[in-house]
Amino acid sequence: MTHIDEAPQPTKEVAPAQGREKKLPARDRATVITMVVVPLVLVVLLVWVPALLSVVLSFGKWNGFGDLDTIEWVGVQNYEDIFTIYPAFWPAVQHNLIWLGFLFIFPTILGMLLAVILDREMKGSRFYQTAFYMPVVLSLALIGFIWQLFYSRDQGLINQIFNSQVDWYGDPDINLWAVLLATAWRHTGYIMLIYLAGLKGVDASLREAAAVDGASEVKTFFHVIFPVMRPINMVVIVIVVIESLRAFDLVWVINKGRNGLEVIGALVAQNVIGEATRYGFGSALAVIMMLISSIFITLYLRTVFREERTR
Repeated sequence: MTHIDEAPQPTKEVAPAQGREKKLPARDRATVITMVVVPLVLVVLLVWVPALLSVVLSFGKWNGFGDLDTIEWVGVQNYEDIFTIYPAFWPAVQHNLIWLGFLFIFPTILGMLLAVILDREMKGSRFYQTAFYMPVVLSLALIGFIWQLFYSRDQGLINQIFNSQVDWYGDPDINLWAVLLATAWRHTGYIMLIYLAGLKGVDASLREAAAVDGASEVKTFFHVIFPVMRPINMVVIVIVVIESLRAFDLVWVINKGRNGLEVIGALVAQNVIGEATRYGFGSALAVIMMLISSIFITLYLRTVFREERTR
């Protein structure tokens, strides 16, 4: 009887189970949960809760003294008073609109122009970028004090040069424009940095193709580069709108938002932390300002989401 050796059977490799996801270790899961929960809690406590409380308080009258049960609920009376018998409101709206238009026309265009120039990697461009951006890191309150050295009626640089006695901050006919010039000094560097970052991300082949077609630098920018930077343009629009609505620090340092410098943000502060301490009335002003800013932010988010869906 002959012995026949059996050929060894090939071992079958067991394929890993499909669809089985690798679970994170407990330590990693705790880290991820912490990174999500902690910022969420901070946003809810520091942003959403105060915003909702402001909406609630806007329907009542309360001077901040006594318990919450002393609040007198008046419905929409605060809003009616703001639109009808509050004399500072409509001048404040007008000043905020002037602030918005000024920031759009002058600092935004100037910041874009500086970004285009500095994008050419000219000699000393790093120094110029730092110099133009330096005012951005300063608070608006400090900028107000700095420009006081220029605008002071008795010892200001401008009056010393022209041998005049103009009260740049005190005259209600010109103080708004003086403040806007100081604001533009800070805002220009901010816009420059945003557009400069956008220009760095533009594909160089677009410029080369435009140059081959014989397009000038001006046509290349407005017909090729500028449309590509549409997301940057939307960000700039939102920033300008928000900056115009939150115009507060500078006018508050100068004269607490009075005598020609009325803005909505200053009116909120006057009614909440001023002598009046009308929390309900100030909250109604804050809600109006929040609603105005929400309109532009909603339009921006709709544009962003629409572009994401079309990709």
